[in-house]
Amino acid sequence: MIANEPLLIRGARLIDPSTGMDMIGDILVMDGNIQRAGSAIRNGDVPSGCRVIEASGLLACPGFIDLHVHFREPGYEDKETIATGSLAAARGGFTTVCCMPNTDPAMDNASVVDYVLRRAREADLIRVLPIGCVTKGREGKELAELWELSQAGAVGFSDDGSPVADPNLMRQALAYSSSLGLPIIQHAEDPNLSQDAPVNEGELSNRLGLRGWPAAAEETMVARDIALAQLTGGQLHLAHLSTAGSVNLVRQAKERNQPITAEVTPHHLTLNERWVQGHDEEGPLSGPLTSTAYDTNAKVNPPLRTERDVAALITGLRDGTIDAIATDHAPHVVTDKLVSLNDAAFGISGLETALGALMGLVRQSDLTLNILVERLTAGPARLLGEKYASLGTIREGGTADIVLVDPDREWVVRVGEFASKGKNTPLEGMTLRGMVVATISGGRIVHSVLLDAQPMAVGEANG
Repeated sequence: MIANEPLLIRGARLIDPSTGMDMIGDILVMDGNIQRAGSAIRNGDVPSGCRVIEASGLLACPGFIDLHVHFREPGYEDKETIATGSLAAARGGFTTVCCMPNTDPAMDNASVVDYVLRRAREADLIRVLPIGCVTKGREGKELAELWELSQAGAVGFSDDGSPVADPNLMRQALAYSSSLGLPIIQHAEDPNLSQDAPVNEGELSNRLGLRGWPAAAEETMVARDIALAQLTGGQLHLAHLSTAGSVNLVRQAKERNQPITAEVTPHHLTLNERWVQGHDEEGPLSGPLTSTAYDTNAKVNPPLRTERDVAALITGLRDGTIDAIATDHAPHVVTDKLVSLNDAAFGISGLETALGALMGLVRQSDLTLNILVERLTAGPARLLGEKYASLGTIREGGTADIVLVDPDREWVVRVGEFASKGKNTPLEGMTLRGMVVATISGGRIVHSVLLDAQPMAVGEANG
């Protein structure tokens, strides 16, 4: 499909939390923008030669926005490239992603930002926005050139994968970034408490004979940085919250009207520490340990936590304490995980399974579909600021970033079918219900199983 080809999505359930829209209707796309969205469009109002998708039974939402991915390029192209990561994102329904700077070289100067943007243009699938480093080389010793990074196109600053441990440096970063209007995105971890720990601290870590990662390693850093944000007036965004205590700290800060924002990953919302023991098609195993225990694909930073923590994260998502869902997509080569749990790399490849896993959460909890869509679209769009105000919505005149979802379609997770180079997921073999069947980015269909599987659903409109 060429960029300016008109497209009509007909008969879908339109969900756009940014406008309060939830109705059966149509979307007309022209010249990469949304011309109309709402009630049914008469055939006489459809341009000649318009491609039509009959979308009855499907959900049509704004394209998802992921504030936290690792595309590994430059430096680790064996794990992922911007091209393969972009395709994985499109398959997951994501039309905008923000790339973390733990690359080689680190994204601490304008030339690396320019390189990432150029590679994203060459991939020509979705919008890729770079996040610059807080400190030079992500070494936590000296601030990076934040102004230079912002001018080059960085949408925020983070040393993700490593926390900004020095409180005085964090104070400086928050103060400086506030003048730029961009957030400091903190990986909240006290490395003195988490050192050499591959799993959550508790009964399970004791049973497995592994060093445990206490919730306090996250919560002490969250508390410190909330205090520093209040002191400086800086904009603090907390990445991948994982504990009930962290949720409470953010909730209290928001009650004091502090401009703190936070995200949570699909895996911290849907999985718990028991997944480290391995799983079958029904879910995590319990009882005696088997050969599937010590599952390195369930090793992630921060670690999977307890069922109580998962429940608190869901509550925080529902009540607005947590602003966005972000995948923390962290692809690795197979050999990074084919080692002992202590030696394995942290991370889950999550772009392509996010929607399916989260739809299960809607069915199994009191989290509504509209809240889920909001935290994947309008919520993260707000954090990107006015420059990206046309994203996260299907408002008329906005950018035509749209995802079509079949909420009832079941599919089995097969890592061999992933577009991502990263095959590391604990969900291998699991049946998920809810599939992205088409992704439209800037008015172009960049991913579709709907068109391949149901060719009769696409035709030419009669003017």
